[in-house]
This record gives sequence, structure tokens and C-alpha cells, in this order.
Amino acid sequence: MSTATVTQSLATPPDRIRSTQTMKAAVLRQFGDPNVLHYEEIARPIPKPGHVVIKVLAAGVNRLDHYIRQGAVVPALPFPHILGADAVGEVIELGDGVSSVEVGERVFVAPGYSMKEIEDSIRPLVTAPSFVLPGLHISGTYTQFMDVPARWVVKDETGLPSAEAATLPVVLATSVRAVKEVGNVKTGDSVLVHAGASGSGSMHIQVAKTLGARVATTVRDNAKGRFAETVGADLVINTQTENFVERVKAWSGGAGVDVVIDNLGGDVLAQSLDALRPLGTVVAYGFAAGTDVSFDITKLFFSQKQLRGSMASDPENFVWGLEQVRAGRIKPILDRALPLHQAAEAHRLLANNQVTGNIALLPWAD
Repeated sequence: MSTATVTQSLATPPDRIRSTQTMKAAVLRQFGDPNVLHYEEIARPIPKPGHVVIKVLAAGVNRLDHYIRQGAVVPALPFPHILGADAVGEVIELGDGVSSVEVGERVFVAPGYSMKEIEDSIRPLVTAPSFVLPGLHISGTYTQFMDVPARWVVKDETGLPSAEAATLPVVLATSVRAVKEVGNVKTGDSVLVHAGASGSGSMHIQVAKTLGARVATTVRDNAKGRFAETVGADLVINTQTENFVERVKAWSGGAGVDVVIDNLGGDVLAQSLDALRPLGTVVAYGFAAGTDVSFDITKLFFSQKQLRGSMASDPENFVWGLEQVRAGRIKPILDRALPLHQAAEAHRLLANNQVTGNIALLPWAD
């Protein structure tokens, strides 16, 4: 994905700003530790033609936000900038030509979208030249109000509290893509999910179980292991005391698992290949353990294993995921909700791996 396709900072053109109205936001003006996030008052947007303004009720915090803040994703990010890709909110204003949504409706912001309507049908959507992810390519969700294309808001029919709902879009949609589409997990498969107590890991477990798979997962302490069991893990492996390759092979009858969802990368990825059966698939989903990976290439071609990357999602992935949420098969995992002015604290908790599941920010809380 090109990070230069569409770039929009807080320097919104004057004709798109209400000169007399402001809002609160967590603003990033430089890369660094969580302390570079500042709670500020900035101009509030008005809707462009075909767009709507959403009052953000809650914004989700993802590990990607942490990496962006550090400067590890877009080194040339224009400042000032607002992070955040996840949001649930209420439509409060319609731009010219909008009839698909009404004022007062509760909606999600789609987890990534194309800015040019002619590119909406491209698949994977992330390959569209105008694809953007709020909080990365354009201003994000750590704010009280957002301007969003009307065709990229999704009605929230989950009935969930806003803080819980806000943790869903990115982690749910990208997990559905990684597990269901890229990993092709199906009934009867055995799946290894790394970091099962994390926001993405716990969602991977739920998606794989919904698809009918048996799921093993890795954790780093027993408390996180107990949590992973509550979201459906059939086997929990504490990597501080156990070798996950040996445990997974024994659990799977000696051959290895059908699919590994590897959101760690680094040195772990080579071991993930070892835990995989011949003809199986490793889905590379993240790099929490590092971006540099080294492995023996014969591990791939002698056993005809596959290594596939997964990034972002398509609209139908989010739709399928929300159907499972409404049916009660997948649940959001909210660790805690903090006021927006504590965005730096949310990032500290995430960076220190003190989060089980997800964090949400509340723009209207004291």
C-alpha cells in the first residue's frame, strides 16, 4: 500500500472549516513516546458534498496507532495529525447530495475505504490507489467530530454500548480477512493464533472458532492464558515456560497445524513455519516481535508450505463479521474505556502490553 496515495492532515482548507466552532482532539505534532499526544482544541469540520459529519461517541485504540506514533509506519507523516482508525458515532450533519443516511443514525466508520467512488469495487480494496485508513493517511478518530464519505459509514445495529462497539471495526474486519479469506480456515481445521490475549489475537480466535476450527494460542503468562480460554481457545501455550512448536505438533497429531495466524513476525515467524503441517499456510499479519525475519527457505518448498501476507480488509469482511456479532458468535473484548484526554495513557498501556483485548477512548467523557 502506498502511504502517499492520499494525505490529509489537520490543515483542512479554510472553506471546509466552521470558523466559529471548535472541538477537542488528541493531536500528534511529532513522533515519539505516548507523551507526544496532546489534548487540544481545534477547528471542527463541516461535511463536504457527499460526506457526513459524525459525532464520535467512542474511538478504538489499535496497536497500529502505537506504531504510527513512533514513526515506524509513515516516516514522512504530515503534522499536525490525528490518530485512530476505529469509531462509532452519531450522524449530526449531512453534506450536499447525501440521502443514504439520516441525521441521528448511529454508525461505524468503515475500517479503510477508497476516496474515489470509481475505485470502490477494486479487490482487495487496499490496492485501490485512493485507499485510505483514518488515522494513517487522513485525520483519524481521536476527536469529537469527523467528516466521512457517506458511502463509507455502516449502520450500527449491534445494540452494543458505544465503547464496546468502537473496538470492532479494524480488528474484526482485518481478522475476518486474515483468517477466513487469506488463511481459508474452515470447519475441522487446526489453527495456531499467536498472542491470544491481544486485541487482534482474541479476535482471531473467535473468528476461527466461528468458522468451525480447533484453535491453539500462545500467551506470555497464565492470567492471559485464562482469558484466551474464555474467548474459545482449545489449547493455551505459555511461551515463557513451553515450546509452542512442540506443544502444537503434539496437539495436532504430530504433523502440525493447518494454519498459523502470525501477528508477531520477527524470530517467531520461522518457528511458525515449523509448527505448520505440509501444504499448510502461515498468514503474516503483524510485526510486534520485529520486522526482520530469517528462515530456511527449504522449509517452504520441501513441504510446499505457504507464507501469505494479510493487510486491511474489504467491506464484505466487515459485513460478515458484524453478522456474527449480531448472532452472538463474536463479541468485542473491551479491557477499559478512558476519556479522550487520556489518549497518552491508553498508548502507554498498549505499549507495555498491559491490555487484555482492546481499549476505547471516550471523546465526551470528563
